[in-house]
Amino acid sequence: MSVKLIWVFFNAIFLFLLVANSEEEGTIKALVTFMDKLAPGYVPTDPSWGWNLSSDPCIDKWYGVKCHSDNKYVMSVTLEKFNFGGGFDAGSLCITKSLQMLSLKDNDLHDSIPEDIGNCKSLTHLFLSGNQFSGDLPISIGNLSNIIRLHISDNKLTGELPKMVHVSSLISFVAQNNNFTGEIPSFDFSNLKDFNVSNNNLHGPVPDVGGKFHADSFTGNPNLCGEPLSNACYLVLGLITLIFLTFKLLCKIKTKEKVLDVEKKEKAEESVGVVGMASEISHSNGSKKYIGIRSEYSLTSLESGMTTSGLVLLSSRTLRGLQFEDLLGAPAELIRRGKHGSLYKVMLDNGVQLAVKRIKDWGISKQDFQTRMNLIAQAKHPRVLPPVAYYCSQQEKLLAYEYMQNGSLFMLLYAGSESGLTFDWGRRLNVAAKIVSALTYMHEEFVDNGIAHGNLKSNNILFDKNMDPCISEYGLMMAENYDEFVISHNKGIKSKDLIAATFKADVYALGMILLELLTGKVIKNDGFDLVKWVDSVVREEWTIEVFDKSLISQGASEERMMNLLQVALKCLNPSPNDRPSMSQVAVMTNALIEEEEKSISFDT
Repeated sequence: MSVKLIWVFFNAIFLFLLVANSEEEGTIKALVTFMDKLAPGYVPTDPSWGWNLSSDPCIDKWYGVKCHSDNKYVMSVTLEKFNFGGGFDAGSLCITKSLQMLSLKDNDLHDSIPEDIGNCKSLTHLFLSGNQFSGDLPISIGNLSNIIRLHISDNKLTGELPKMVHVSSLISFVAQNNNFTGEIPSFDFSNLKDFNVSNNNLHGPVPDVGGKFHADSFTGNPNLCGEPLSNACYLVLGLITLIFLTFKLLCKIKTKEKVLDVEKKEKAEESVGVVGMASEISHSNGSKKYIGIRSEYSLTSLESGMTTSGLVLLSSRTLRGLQFEDLLGAPAELIRRGKHGSLYKVMLDNGVQLAVKRIKDWGISKQDFQTRMNLIAQAKHPRVLPPVAYYCSQQEKLLAYEYMQNGSLFMLLYAGSESGLTFDWGRRLNVAAKIVSALTYMHEEFVDNGIAHGNLKSNNILFDKNMDPCISEYGLMMAENYDEFVISHNKGIKSKDLIAATFKADVYALGMILLELLTGKVIKNDGFDLVKWVDSVVREEWTIEVFDKSLISQGASEERMMNLLQVALKCLNPSPNDRPSMSQVAVMTNALIEEEEKSISFDT
């Protein structure tokens, strides 16, 4: 190697290190600026205080700073009872993107809480009680989607309380002894463990807190009314509520014909079934017409020569003789729309109910689709819902399954106690084990074909008449969310590696489902990052707060819940290669089932 090349090489390394160091120095400078504004003129007496440009917050262990185990990133800042009298420079502090906890309680900080607090997106714990903060709360505080505890009591804050009903991670909100006005907004009271808004200037009815919080959480607001307070709300509120409920009831009992008329005018796909996919299907022989509603996909636009005999029946005797026009003519109800199409509940003339998936935007050829569906239908597993029929053309793909009456895992977790079913620890562990067992079988069955589930989520875990879980829509889509590495580098990865990545994407999705089972929280696309929240709570060694409170109250084994949490976190490893295979997950979950059964036998 020439001297010139060696010089270029070392110069590049030097520049790289310089850039990396400048980024680190930028964070340190921001933290020092934050401290300067927090405590102007403060002269520390502790020689290990830190908080200066000549030291590192992690390596030199600045006072009140806690870092991640790798000593690279600041995780929490705790500066309590120092009588600091400056302001809160959230703009500087939130440059530290990894910050999860901030406690500035019991100081003498003044001015308002800045809007920049919303940039601390990793924040899970914010303690600002016992200061002199004034003014309205920033709107951005309601966007802290990972926040667990928000304490802002004993200040001089005004305006309305933050709207945080969509922050499903929040378990503690403390805001007493301020000057807040307006009504109490909606919170997820089912999830809250601590709530206090006493001694403010709030008015209106107290929301339904489900009996969780007593009068002392609301007293000191003269214009608040309703339970658990002693002063009842005015009669007019009750009348308004009654009128509203009556109106809703009248809306619900409208005749089916009128509802369908409205749907025909306003929503194409929410029609009387799959027939709504076309404005008029007129076959070349002129023998029969089916009148529906025009939509973005019209069967009249399919390739020429389309026949009504294109429905392929796969595995159901009850569908013998079913024709494509029978499916089109059957009444149906839209269940949901998704990224990849719409799902309908279809009632056939013989009383059989089907779930029909109408697929869009799937770049797969007709031949590949047919081959894929036939293969999946042949792989028999009692916990995997097979397709019973399909229709495929260039523009349209329809796939029919047996309709599951008892809904999905998503709805069971989301509805909670409203479902009337006790979803205890034993049931959840069994659901997890059965899902894993089914996926292990399917992965082994299709390892050579490279067909993974591709869209595994709690919405696709359905319950049969015995409340046993069934995996639906297996292999219906390629994995939605490949790891970034696979997406950005797939040109350089061998086909075997891409196939392996699809199966490891299923493992990751399974980890998400395990977290939902353990926490009772579901993925609702509200900005709440369940994985990040769980990770932050575990890092803070508050792991018990991760688990669904109903499981804790039922006396579920914390040890076995913790073991299943460890399985979930292994599945959620950011590196696909470091995730276990589905068969390895099966070994771990089966071991947990055995432990649970031994425990039950011992207890009895």
